[in-house]
Amino acid sequence: MPLRILLVVAATALVVPLDPDPACAQPATPLALGEPAPEFRLPGVDGKTYTLFDFGDADILVVYFTCNHCPTAQAYEDRVARFVETYEDKGVALVAISPNDPKAVRLDELGYSDLNDSFEEMKLRAKDHNFNYPYLYDGDTQEVSRAFGVLATPHVYVFDRDRRLRYQGRFDDAEVKEVTSHDAINAVEALLAGEEVPVPMTRVFGCSTKWADKRDDARKSLERWDAEPVSLETIDLDGVAELAKNDSDDLLLVNLWATWCGPCVAELPEFVEMNRMYRGRDFKLITISLDDSDAQSKALEVLTEHHVSATNYLLDAADRDAFAEALDPEWPGPVPYTLLIAPGGEVLYRHTGAIDPLEVKRAIVDVLGRTY
Repeated sequence: MPLRILLVVAATALVVPLDPDPACAQPATPLALGEPAPEFRLPGVDGKTYTLFDFGDADILVVYFTCNHCPTAQAYEDRVARFVETYEDKGVALVAISPNDPKAVRLDELGYSDLNDSFEEMKLRAKDHNFNYPYLYDGDTQEVSRAFGVLATPHVYVFDRDRRLRYQGRFDDAEVKEVTSHDAINAVEALLAGEEVPVPMTRVFGCSTKWADKRDDARKSLERWDAEPVSLETIDLDGVAELAKNDSDDLLLVNLWATWCGPCVAELPEFVEMNRMYRGRDFKLITISLDDSDAQSKALEVLTEHHVSATNYLLDAADRDAFAEALDPEWPGPVPYTLLIAPGGEVLYRHTGAIDPLEVKRAIVDVLGRTY
């Protein structure tokens, strides 16, 4: 009978809002070598519920903690998928668990992702990237992640046939650079050969685990952003033409709106969220109100109500055709209208009507990149 190895990649998400557990404020301590694998019962993105015993046929169990939003975790997704393809016929099984409480993730920590770490968004991530392993959610109570002592995403745990821990640490020594030390694979290969793991512990690197006690920090960050000043300036056709050229190094997200346009106002919070996610990178949100000049105070009132602390303009030009030619000749006229303009002026994305926020986020991240 061939030796079987199980690689478990663990991911958690939030299903029921809970008050942060005071115990989560204590630093996590990784499971010690030789200790048995903690039991778990967690929902997977495929609609199934998984327990430790579901992987009982495997001779080696690898538990890999990861998440949606972390750029380091995203950098390893293809490598983990290749690992599964390489070792599944050798009896290796992989299961993933996300340890993060989505409500503990600040918006500015999502600058390299289109998705947060919620269970529903985990389903999207797994579907979009064709995960070939179970992807589980522990954001509800984080009890499983605490039992393992997850320090960051990613964090790998390799167990032998008796489910005793034989390796814990990083997957390898590089995320996007050339790998020089295949630490987790070396551990698996050693166990396959019936040998001791050569390096049983390594340092982890990536994004720190988002324990529930970090919710307060996430809440305070929203309060600080909500308190930022909001301004509204006028822009003429020459200014619009310069904007469209985009001589800056920033990716520009431009939204045309008006106070009399219900869908425009309704989607302002989506643009605010994207601005808070990506403005720490080479990104800028620009809104252009098409209200009449005598409605400037009303436009500023609406922007302030929705905390749009971006670069906000009121168009100072009556000729809509000239405005369209200056900004984007393909604009058919209705609002809302959204553009994504690359440095140098190329329009990468344009949309008439209410946006699909996920579609826009993906367009943004495709340009900015998902890794540091």
